[in-house]
Amino acid sequence: MKPVLQLALDFVDLKRAVKNARAAVEGGADWIEAGTPLIKSEGLEAVRELRRLFPRATIVADMKIMDAGRIEVETAAKAGANVVDVLGAASDATIRECIQAAKNYGARIVVDLIAVKDPVSRAKEVEGFGTDYITIHCSIDEQMEGKDPFETLRKVAQSVSVPVGVAGGINSETAPRALEAGASIVIVGGAITKAVDPEKAAKTIKKAMKELVAIPTRLFKRGSEAEIREILDKVSAANLSDALHRGGVMEGLRPLFQGIRLVGRALTVRTYPGDWAKPVEAIDVAEEGDVIVVDAGGLGPAIWGELATHSALQRGLAGVVIDGAMRDTYDISQMKLPAFTKLIMPNAGEPKGFGEIGVPVTVGNRKVETGDWILGDDDGVVVLPKSMATEYANRSMDVLERENRIREEIKEGSTLSKVTELLRWEKK
Repeated sequence: MKPVLQLALDFVDLKRAVKNARAAVEGGADWIEAGTPLIKSEGLEAVRELRRLFPRATIVADMKIMDAGRIEVETAAKAGANVVDVLGAASDATIRECIQAAKNYGARIVVDLIAVKDPVSRAKEVEGFGTDYITIHCSIDEQMEGKDPFETLRKVAQSVSVPVGVAGGINSETAPRALEAGASIVIVGGAITKAVDPEKAAKTIKKAMKELVAIPTRLFKRGSEAEIREILDKVSAANLSDALHRGGVMEGLRPLFQGIRLVGRALTVRTYPGDWAKPVEAIDVAEEGDVIVVDAGGLGPAIWGELATHSALQRGLAGVVIDGAMRDTYDISQMKLPAFTKLIMPNAGEPKGFGEIGVPVTVGNRKVETGDWILGDDDGVVVLPKSMATEYANRSMDVLERENRIREEIKEGSTLSKVTELLRWEKK
């Protein structure tokens, strides 16, 4: 089977999906998938519209069937789908019924092995049932944890003779890897649908597939724990807060200067108001790239100034966040050490030595532990707990990518309200 680029339209509104599909087909997308979110939102009218607009294209209905196989395949096929998706986790009876129904209506069946515990064994079973295709699918939520589908893809492709597709964060860097691992169908969603230029994105991925050469991309990829800093360097505090369900914000802490940018792991300090001993001692304890995060009770006098800043820069620290007071702010801003504080005042406290380093603290009404990730910019500071850092750093990238696409649609002559269809989606 000649390698196929399948476009996954995982939108919730048909207008945006169609607009994206037109561009991607111009860029070389071969098959068009009405994604599960689109079908749930718009119903099979989405399939009907895609069939009307793209009469010669292969239309895939990602129904994710788990039951009532005959009626679901029948309705999808009658709506214009050439290929209908059933889950490998469905019962044998359901999968067999889907395959039989597809034969009756001139459609084909793909069995999606998402969340199947033994994909190789299940792939062999459904091949025996007569499925036309099998898909290895790394879910979006698994992608956010830094997983990919390629090891499973290779094993399954070697164990069956039917064409195998793969989905799971594929982009221009990984599309060649998908083909080399045995995929015949490369399913791409966000790397096209969230691209500023979907047509160009599709062309780039097709080129990577044709030449079997990875083409670097800055976006549309998910990282591991080792890549968290690199990911956070690309996103904003607002992106991260959105990913954290509008949470993670340190309340009442303001940036010391405009154009500020802070990314690093927290080294926490608890001190008494005005006692600057532990914050200064923490400079010597911190590792390069760390952020000193100080709980000083949100009160003055100042516990950080110019001399502490010189020391922090000497140690290569990423910055400082103080739920208390700072002084010498002009000098600190000139030195460009990223700094966030609740208060500014000229009078300093005294180094009495009360407090601890490396203990859990509360800063801006937000719990922080040493090792948590800190991201700050002109909007403020967000805390990303270390226990969930990989997943939600990746989710913040997803937020950034989606906003990039929406921004481009606005620039093309629309408005935010129209692009997102706000009135339609208001809670009833």
